[in-house]
Amino acid sequence: MAFKVEREEYVNKTFRLEKKLVERLEKICDKKNVSLNKLIVMCINYALDDMEDEEKEN
Repeated sequence: MAFKVEREEYVNKTFRLEKKLVERLEKICDKKNVSLNKLIVMCINYALDDMEDEEKEN
């Protein structure tokens, strides 16, 4: 099997978040040595994957 480099496709969006929420997220980023963007993507994926079945969008 050959080594294959796959590239993710990204879209830029702007969201407004509560200051306290961003501060909490930044503390986690510092402790886990991960970017804020990466942490937010992980949180969103976790929330969407664990939604009730009738709420999920396929």
